[in-house]
Amino acid sequence: MPALDDILEQVGEFDFFQKKVLFVLCLLSATFAPIYVGIFFLGFTPEHRCFSPGVAELSQRCGWSLEEQLNHTVPEWDGHGASFDSRCRRYEVDWNATGISCTDPLGSLVGSGSTIPLGPCRDGWVYNSPGSSLVTEFNLVCEDSWKLDLFQSCVNAGFFIGSMSIGYIADRFGRKLCLLVTVLINAVSGVLMAFAPSYTWTVTFRLIQGLVSKGVAEFVGSDYRRAAGIIYQLAFTLGLLILTALAYALPHWRWLQLAVTLPSFFLLLYYWCLPESPRWLIAQKQNDEAMEVIKRIAKGNRKKPPLSFQNLSSEEEDGEKLKPSFLDLVRTPQIRKYTFILMYSWFTSSVLYQGLIMHMGIAAGNMYLDFLYSALVEFPAAFILLLTLDRLGRRHTWAAASVMTGAACLIAAFLPDSLYWLKMTAACLGRMGITMCYEIICVANPELYPTFLRNLGVLVCSSLCDLGGIITPFLVYRLADLWHELPLVIFAVIVLINSGLVLLLPEMKGKALPETIEDAENLHRYGRSKEKTIYLHVLTSEVAPK
Repeated sequence: MPALDDILEQVGEFDFFQKKVLFVLCLLSATFAPIYVGIFFLGFTPEHRCFSPGVAELSQRCGWSLEEQLNHTVPEWDGHGASFDSRCRRYEVDWNATGISCTDPLGSLVGSGSTIPLGPCRDGWVYNSPGSSLVTEFNLVCEDSWKLDLFQSCVNAGFFIGSMSIGYIADRFGRKLCLLVTVLINAVSGVLMAFAPSYTWTVTFRLIQGLVSKGVAEFVGSDYRRAAGIIYQLAFTLGLLILTALAYALPHWRWLQLAVTLPSFFLLLYYWCLPESPRWLIAQKQNDEAMEVIKRIAKGNRKKPPLSFQNLSSEEEDGEKLKPSFLDLVRTPQIRKYTFILMYSWFTSSVLYQGLIMHMGIAAGNMYLDFLYSALVEFPAAFILLLTLDRLGRRHTWAAASVMTGAACLIAAFLPDSLYWLKMTAACLGRMGITMCYEIICVANPELYPTFLRNLGVLVCSSLCDLGGIITPFLVYRLADLWHELPLVIFAVIVLINSGLVLLLPEMKGKALPETIEDAENLHRYGRSKEKTIYLHVLTSEVAPK
């Protein structure tokens, strides 16, 4: 019996119907951007200092300017409030006391030459920001700054748990139902987060969003999955640009959260726009329903399925059906090597992609322009891959992108702040490089595993992406407290190691996907040509039972 890919070759692998479906799914990709990196704006940390009762009245009586007030009343104020004491400590004095000198207020309170004790910010903080964020509303600074790290870690923990549970639900109840349910829960939890009364509820709803943010749909032929994946990523990049514009127009985090969430309800129209995945229907032995979907695809592409294709089969039915096991990922030497390298690469891609965005958020520039410039470089990254992956291959393009990312991180770390635009250029090049790495691993991961092990291999290896996202906020924000550029140095070391490891993987350019463990084990020695495999598929379809 013909397999689905054989039929898609006849009715259109990437014609009008698939392009329409891809456009619809790209809307889903765009709405994912605020969930993945929305912390850049939702959790923005402005300059802040302790609120000290009586300071405003004293400043008004003495006629101080704001800078004079800060110099007189804020510990270790250097014009920017960059030190821990200037942000998280205050003088233990009574600014409402009588007889305070306007020229030397501290000296008149405690005496000349005396040491002034410092204490915590008991009465809250003053934020130098025209809008609001999670940080300013829930005071996620100083001793509670780790709560912002936890906020982003929770959404990544949701990705990790959800990728496994949603995969099961999609396999059990169907791709379409799973997609619709996750879209609904995602939208409802996003709205509830905008109205959350406390930090605890905010984190809870963010975790729920992470749990239901990954869905599946399959309508594209095998030869076009790489291009479709890159286009899907470009839609994510477009979502980043829209997020930037909304964040600029809505500087208050609750309004911004509502604005990026409400459009998700329109995605429930997928019920009428998307059919069920034919691959899932075939796997469930629902061949009649799958054939109806194929006819719908053919009609949308203005083609007719060949009369010889009256029955359908999944690729696994051509031979003995094997059940994948976690042990299969480490049992044989070459597949074990692929697994460990891919796991490290997924981890690296996640840490650097999210980490570079978060680090940019704590820099001293214009956060809207910085985010916009770094998002724009993802467009050339995608086009470079479209031009190079099938010409230069996966390995060398991947290694070059990793080296570029590492070099850019080191340059940005050691350039002085006076060369801000040069630092930003280096940071954008690093963002472009890690975007390329992210997209390459999405292509390379499934290519290295045999057919029966492919889905499990991608699931296990990509889970390190979510684990990397869990630790990234703590890695960025805590290390930056020690030295602002330390995260960039760590990023450079991590990604440069990755550049060497990916060269140990076999090159899959022009090779057919492995079908057995033996094929996967021998990829580094030889590979069956892709052209010969396509010819055999055509031959098989020609002699299929009528």
